Amino acid sequence: MKNALILLLGFTLLRGVSAQSNESDKTQLYTTSSGTIKFFSKTTAENIDATNNQVKAALDANTGNMEFAVSINSFLFKKALMQKHFQENYLESDKFPKSTFKGSITNNAAVKYGVDGTYPVNVKGKLTMHGVTKDVNIPGKVTISGKKAILSGDFNVLLDDYNIKVPANNASQIAKSIKVTVDCSLQKK
Repeated sequence: MKNALILLLGFTLLRGVSAQSNESDKTQLYTTSSGTIKFFSKTTAENIDATNNQVKAALDANTGNMEFAVSINSFLFKKALMQKHFQENYLESDKFPKSTFKGSITNNAAVKYGVDGTYPVNVKGKLTMHGVTKDVNIPGKVTISGKKAILSGDFNVLLDDYNIKVPANNASQIAKSIKVTVDCSLQKK
């Protein structure tokens, strides 16, 4: 009886290891630590744009699940004073050093990860910025090129939704709705 129990336990463990091995063989993980996110604010007084080329992103092609992490201090502006105000006054990077997104491609089955091409997608998830998390729905594209998955799209962020306050004396210089553009080339692991 004891030998049968040991044999059964061993068989169960081997099946579990085998199942894990098969799952990891099927995993199609794409990652980057040098993706790009830009934002643009247009007003009659002034246009403001910034770029962050240190975006970390991961995409599981099997499930469509994706995650992004963006360091607020990695946004670069044309004017140093704008960068300082953005980091210290508006996004308060000392309190909220990063922004994150966790979500998934809702129509992931439409993306043929083994076939080069551009596929329209819809991404749904939670965007966390300035300590506030909101549900977002973003149209975009996944472009497959060899072992790369290029994620691109743009959407608008309302400053009020994320409790980002602009002083009254600067209100005419910063739009209430900021255009965010994502362009991240992820490499298959």
